[in-house]
Amino acid sequence: MSKKTHQHQLAQRKAQRMAEREAERARQRKMLTITITAIVAVVVVIAGVFVIAANTGDDTPAAGDTPSSSPSAASPGPENKPKSIPTALAAPNKRPTPLAAEVDCTFTKSAEPASKQVNPPPNGKTKTSGTSPVALNTSVGDVRLTLDSSLAPCAVKSFLSLVGQKYFDNTTCHRLTVEGLQVLQCGDPSGTGSGGPGYSFKDEVFPELKYGRGVLAMANSGPNTNGSQFFIVYGDAAGLSPAYTVFGTVDATSLKVIDKVANAGVVPEPGGTPTDGKPFLEVKIKSATAAS
Repeated sequence: MSKKTHQHQLAQRKAQRMAEREAERARQRKMLTITITAIVAVVVVIAGVFVIAANTGDDTPAAGDTPSSSPSAASPGPENKPKSIPTALAAPNKRPTPLAAEVDCTFTKSAEPASKQVNPPPNGKTKTSGTSPVALNTSVGDVRLTLDSSLAPCAVKSFLSLVGQKYFDNTTCHRLTVEGLQVLQCGDPSGTGSGGPGYSFKDEVFPELKYGRGVLAMANSGPNTNGSQFFIVYGDAAGLSPAYTVFGTVDATSLKVIDKVANAGVVPEPGGTPTDGKPFLEVKIKSATAAS
């Protein structure tokens, strides 16, 4: 084989190898294009599915679900409202044996901090006679209280001290019960039902205590744990034991204001009973004032 022939063959083989490599590159480019196209198609399909779901989904919550908006977005149903409210005022409570002209009151610092900073009333002698009017200016109307020192002089002294220090101003009534026991509970600036003034005092109770429409009493978490929380009985409370200090009354006109709140129903706590929770119609105490 001549040198020229050999060179020609080499050139042919080189050209053939170049052609084969180019063909392989073209095949790879084609496969890559197909793969990319397939991926794009899948993405488009998935995106389309999400768009369809977003535009055709059912917005109605399933049974047991609640809307993500406020719990009071919908009015309470009949199960959250009183079936009826007695209209007759309860007979005023009266001690079977009157207290001495003065009693000692002791206000003890609590382990829990105050929900709103105030000073406790001074310890010492307190008169057990006379009444004191207090007006609660609320978001639903005025509520007028008459505090009775012959029933609970220490509770009256504490309540008037808190009123004077504006403890109740700009607070909400955090609890409403509408069936069996019908009360509106207030007096906790934290709005949680567990707050207080940073002090406590002893119960002023007696076995003859009765609770009914128009009775004003102290709420507690056990014996001798009175603080700032109080409740107004606007209806039934026949089953309530005489363990809650009664320190006054609420007038008939004011009770009609509370009836309106009760008839609007409650927003029950999660896992709680449907007849016990926050009032659906918010009751905000804008100010509390005592007559001079």
